[in-house]
Amino acid sequence: MSEHILKFNNVTKKYLGQVALNNISFELPRGKIVALVGPNGSGKSTILKLAAGLTRPTQGSVTIRNKVANRRIAREVAYLSESDFLYPFFTVAETLKFNAGLFADFDMRKAGEILGFMQLEPDKKVKHLSKGNRGRLKILLALSRRAPLILMDEPLSGLDPLVRDSIIKSMISHLDIQEQTVFLSTHEVSEVEPILDFVISLSEGQIIGIEEVENIRERHGLSLVDWMKETMAK
Repeated sequence: MSEHILKFNNVTKKYLGQVALNNISFELPRGKIVALVGPNGSGKSTILKLAAGLTRPTQGSVTIRNKVANRRIAREVAYLSESDFLYPFFTVAETLKFNAGLFADFDMRKAGEILGFMQLEPDKKVKHLSKGNRGRLKILLALSRRAPLILMDEPLSGLDPLVRDSIIKSMISHLDIQEQTVFLSTHEVSEVEPILDFVISLSEGQIIGIEEVENIRERHGLSLVDWMKETMAK
């Protein structure tokens, strides 16, 4: 693997005594697209929140480019939350300007390109957008950052299945794949499989498999969905 950008070292996370993650360790290399897969409640969102510096591990350490992940790490991480964080009274254009003011690495030129691709109306207020279009706007905001690590929690949730393929292609075309790593959780496994480099499979707060997607297909002769079923069954 190339230089790692994100490292979890013996990380345990508990909420009110309940174990969300149990002593997990892994590293993500630079310039890769990595998926977190597993059933609801397996710990996917907790991993992304830890990587974004929004919560701290109960035990162990989380580092980004050898720096501890905390609230200040937001300058180096673009985080797309599964929850809706958009201000409803802003227009789409105002939302872009607001984020450009928050993050020095927000690229307004790239944002304009993605805006056109996503077919979002700049003058439309966020509160009048459909759930699918709010999802597109959230993806736009994440991809417009030049941050070395882009975290996406269920980015395809709520999107029309007919447009998911074009959205996935947009994600690829607007990444600086030499410099940026994408770490995403998803239930739309078969749809994102073609763009993935690595996959991490979770169950009940533990990692049950880490594999290169190419190896899954060539060495194991399995689709990603079939590999998930096999690892879950062990």
